[in-house]
Amino acid sequence: MKLSATEEQLMHHLWKLKRAYLKELLAVLPDPKPAKTTVATLLKRMIDKDMVGYELHGNSRQYYPKVSKRGYFGKKLRRMIDSYFDASPAAFASYFAESTKLNRTQLEELQEIINRKLEEE
Repeated sequence: MKLSATEEQLMHHLWKLKRAYLKELLAVLPDPKPAKTTVATLLKRMIDKDMVGYELHGNSRQYYPKVSKRGYFGKKLRRMIDSYFDASPAAFASYFAESTKLNRTQLEELQEIINRKLEEE
């Protein structure tokens, strides 16, 4: 499920905190801070999308992510590769290696990762 840009920003804070009450989320948001009702609405949408869950503690809700940052980013990256690189991870890797101007050390690290993946097969 996709998150809006605003929901995604809120989710980044929730991933960092792991669990948080609305008041704690508001405290870590950058200025100018959105209204409490705005953040509550965003959380409701994220719950409806099954990205966030909560536990009741008295009358308060403690929110937590239901999807990992890595899992969410992996799906987002796959959608981007499908959309912009004709579903070709190799085309994306080529673009990434060329456009990010990786230095020799970074290229060697990337090569080590690829070699480990090849050895797993």
